[in-house]
Amino acid sequence: MARSPNLDLSVNMWQLVLRAAACLGIIGSGLPLPPSPPARRLRGHFLPRRKLFLLIEEWIDEYGPLITIRSGLENVVVIGRYKAAVDIMENQGKSLADRPRTAGEFLGDGMGIPFVPKFGEKFRRMRRALHTHLQPKAAEAYQPMQMSHAKNTVLDILDDPSNFENHLTTYDATTTMKVAYGKTTPTLATDPEVIEMSQLIRTTGAVIRTSAYLVNTIPWLKYLPWYSRDLKQGFERRKNIYMGHLNRVKEQMQSNVNIYPSFAKYMLESSDIFGFTEAEIASLTGAFFGTGPNTSAVALCTVLMAAACFPEEQAIVQDRARCAPTFADQESLPRLHAFISEALRWRPLASNGLAHLATKDVIWDNYCIPAGTTVVGNHWAISRDPEVYPEPYAFKPQRWIDEQGLLRDDLKFFVYGFGRRACPGQHIANRSVFINSALILWAFQLALDPTKPLDDMGFMSGPRQQQPCTIEFETRIPETELKGMMQNYPEVA
Repeated sequence: MARSPNLDLSVNMWQLVLRAAACLGIIGSGLPLPPSPPARRLRGHFLPRRKLFLLIEEWIDEYGPLITIRSGLENVVVIGRYKAAVDIMENQGKSLADRPRTAGEFLGDGMGIPFVPKFGEKFRRMRRALHTHLQPKAAEAYQPMQMSHAKNTVLDILDDPSNFENHLTTYDATTTMKVAYGKTTPTLATDPEVIEMSQLIRTTGAVIRTSAYLVNTIPWLKYLPWYSRDLKQGFERRKNIYMGHLNRVKEQMQSNVNIYPSFAKYMLESSDIFGFTEAEIASLTGAFFGTGPNTSAVALCTVLMAAACFPEEQAIVQDRARCAPTFADQESLPRLHAFISEALRWRPLASNGLAHLATKDVIWDNYCIPAGTTVVGNHWAISRDPEVYPEPYAFKPQRWIDEQGLLRDDLKFFVYGFGRRACPGQHIANRSVFINSALILWAFQLALDPTKPLDDMGFMSGPRQQQPCTIEFETRIPETELKGMMQNYPEVA
């Protein structure tokens, strides 16, 4: 049953009351908010659109592990140190499992995981469905497919090394379509549905920023037919694409053909268990492709850039075996895992983090984060915590290796977010990053083109006009032999 507009308005008003009260210090335990840098504007702090994380880092260094930033009438608490992130975002994660309301919720269908604002029954059912299908054991079913597409990435780089970022983006798009819908996508450039989805994804980053649209702070704007018509139309187009994909899977199931396992197929078969309508299943499945940037592709670009920037470390992790690595080699390559972990700490994917909303007062170290406050774990500042990552500005994969030469189990980084809002697809994403990194570093020697500019923060800075770095790929075995080995590499449709 749909909620009435009056109920929506009352919920919105209650959230606004909580936020205003938190800002004015009316509620809470009597403990102060974390310290706030001086603001020179009545509207609060000036926050640059690009590389905000560098300013946050300066403030964290000066004012401590937690800071309060004022944006209009709203307080935002930013966490910038490892221990505080674990204590608050992980150990008290239930109190921060909510999201601030965004345009994605107001103007969309509310089924994309980043847009679900309330940690309630609906959110728990969504998470249970995703985790059941994407847990580590279940994710293993996709490994043969990931190996097959990673092999294609090596061949694409061999044929056209200058467009390595496009090849990695193609890998990300094709594997995501396969996991979500069981669909084989020819290439990113030729599949019209993938092209349209890629265009729609570009709006998502702006939508999930709480300051991007007035509807985030003035909820009743969503009832005005003229407000943000382009965004509403974009969400409607996305829903139509999602439903089209789901109907295709449904038709395949009804025709009794042997189809590839996918999340859409799993949800249609399990509809009685989770209690979602087909429209809700379509939106939840579409969230695989439509709720964020190409995470695996950006992670892989970061790993390859790190290899080119630090050739001595690249040489340490490169596999000397003549046979191409597979998932069976995971446990025998701890230094590759360490290199990947260090690359994603060195240049974190979500440098500024995503917003959480406190549903009740959170106490930490004589500070109070009142209910209704937006809380963000700043990945860049946390990754620069010198107590956890000594020499944080140095690229040191060895920090992830213990005295026995094995991968440490007492050190982590929050690549996929925090607590109950961590990305449920992280196990598949980790496997994608591993197998592509293993194959590419086995097949090629990577080096920066010294004649081209390098922006080593380019992959973590959002939309850009040009590729942040130019990498030269030199085969480590004769090209004809490499092609032959790739042709014999495990092939899965």
